[in-house]
Amino acid sequence: MQLYRDDGIVLRTQKLGEADRIITVLGRSGRIRAVAKGVRRTKSRFGARLEPFTHVDLMLHAGRSLDIITQAEVIRPYGEPLAGDYPRYTAGVAMLETAERFTPVEKEPALRQLLLLIGGLRALGDGQHAPGLVLDAFLLRSLAVAGYAPALQECARCGAPGHDSGRAGAGRRLPAFAVAAGGMVCASCRPPGAASPAAPTVALMLALLRGDWDSADRSERRHRVECSGLVAAYLQWHLEHSIRSLRHVERVLCRRGYVRPIRTRAGLSRRTYRTTSFPGTSRWSWTATGAGLRNAGCPGPKAIRKASPRCST
Repeated sequence: MQLYRDDGIVLRTQKLGEADRIITVLGRSGRIRAVAKGVRRTKSRFGARLEPFTHVDLMLHAGRSLDIITQAEVIRPYGEPLAGDYPRYTAGVAMLETAERFTPVEKEPALRQLLLLIGGLRALGDGQHAPGLVLDAFLLRSLAVAGYAPALQECARCGAPGHDSGRAGAGRRLPAFAVAAGGMVCASCRPPGAASPAAPTVALMLALLRGDWDSADRSERRHRVECSGLVAAYLQWHLEHSIRSLRHVERVLCRRGYVRPIRTRAGLSRRTYRTTSFPGTSRWSWTATGAGLRNAGCPGPKAIRKASPRCST
């Protein structure tokens, strides 16, 4: 009987049969999918310990396809302070889903991603910073850990330094953010449809990436909204998959009057967007802007369906 021990954060649970659950855990040995037998029964000994946001210490038995959890002890329940605060809860759910997307291979060690997730959940629970800032900082640092850190101080294509990079021979301010190019681009390298973020928005992204919370907490709300749109679009482009939990985060922003939701395209986020023509996407893909709702003359989905030769036959 091969037993092993690991600790990690419970990412999600799935029902299995009448009384069992499949538990997905991000541990020190990587992402683990294991069966917890009988945890849905009222007399289960450790059913409540295997809920999302919980840092648990597990004893597992290696199985053929799914391992079996034989013992579970709670290290810290990060979900307890989040349960009564919907904005923080939705930000935490988005962090869990993102962590799972960044670990596609089971049992492949991802210690830096685990430590980053623990730090993000701890910051959400402490409540010292806005949940949107904590979420965007987690997303940017997860991208950096995976090797997709956006270029914010130099052109992502030609490497020309911006005026705020601090490097010798620094030129003008980089005017555009191109998701497909990998970050900020200069005027000569700017592709069609690239977003034009404000300078404080780029400074906020750089502060979140570096952990400069003093500067991030002093940022204005409109720059935070623009930063969230850019980060969400950049994340989902490089993941090649949408993060469904971000929709709930944006509903909180919409309910508080921060942004207005619009139709999404190409699996990107639903914050304020305008049309783009990134390679590999349709003409009506959406990318983030900070100036509110701009459709740039988009004829709408009905006109697109009428003009499409596939739909006309």
